[in-house]
Amino acid sequence: MHYSRREILELYGLSGLGLAITPALLSFNQNEKMGQRPIHSSGDYLPMVGIGTWLTFDIGNSQSELEIRKQVLSKMFELGGKTIDSSPMYGSSESVVGKASSQLDNQEKFFYATKVWISGKQAGIDQMNSSFKKMKRKTMDLMQIHNLVDWETHVKTLKSYKESGKIKYWGLTHYVDSAHPTLEKIIKTEKPDFVQFNYSINSINAEKSLFETCQKNGTSVIINQPFDSGHLFQKIKGKKLPDWISDYDINSWGQYFLKFILSNKNVTCVIPGTSKLKHVIDNMGAGYGKLPDEYGRDKMLRFLKSL
Repeated sequence: MHYSRREILELYGLSGLGLAITPALLSFNQNEKMGQRPIHSSGDYLPMVGIGTWLTFDIGNSQSELEIRKQVLSKMFELGGKTIDSSPMYGSSESVVGKASSQLDNQEKFFYATKVWISGKQAGIDQMNSSFKKMKRKTMDLMQIHNLVDWETHVKTLKSYKESGKIKYWGLTHYVDSAHPTLEKIIKTEKPDFVQFNYSINSINAEKSLFETCQKNGTSVIINQPFDSGHLFQKIKGKKLPDWISDYDINSWGQYFLKFILSNKNVTCVIPGTSKLKHVIDNMGAGYGKLPDEYGRDKMLRFLKSL
């Protein structure tokens, strides 16, 4: 029998905080590690599932909400995740990431990513300095140009930051299909370490040529909008997973959507956003076990379209 994301969490009593959860409860193999993918420009590896902080970490100064985010980051790391993606666009999220991670023993083991989202060289420098301070970082793992805002200016700064060791990697981001051609042009000329863009089982425009461009130019890929802004969960509400999905170690609809993404070998990491402990556990499960092959991907697509 197969269960929805909600049902499997309720089955194991995870509807509350669920602090005593072990990976085995969601069919994780405790002897396994989360799958990792190479960062092409360095040869280092990054766990396949991380976390985004848009909306979900914008909590102001609430101490009770901060405690929850601390638990979420701790559980993500415990289950093999490392990447925390934020932005100055996301309200208080950078500060919340900094406060929460600084209270954890594994603070220095996360992969910290944020963005510059402003026009002008000095304004960009000032904003990035603010992000370093808010996230409590002396160096940043990844600094990205958010939605390509004044990218021609910021790319020069980011390249110099990488050379000086202030950041380890630099990249570009966007979240709509119409930006994909522009991303491709910049990737071909500037060779960023990373590019972050939208891709889901419901939105596969990036398969036309963007993934190939990234592969050919040694640019690693972070995926945002993995649940198509929640539209995917609306589509499957009240629907059961198909019996055959267990062939790919999929236990929930969330894992169905994430494993489809991760079955594309050009994806380095996917960053579903959540502030809920039960969902971060479920999301991390997508980084374990089998991934669909081409036959499985096609079957998943056809099944979803039939609903």
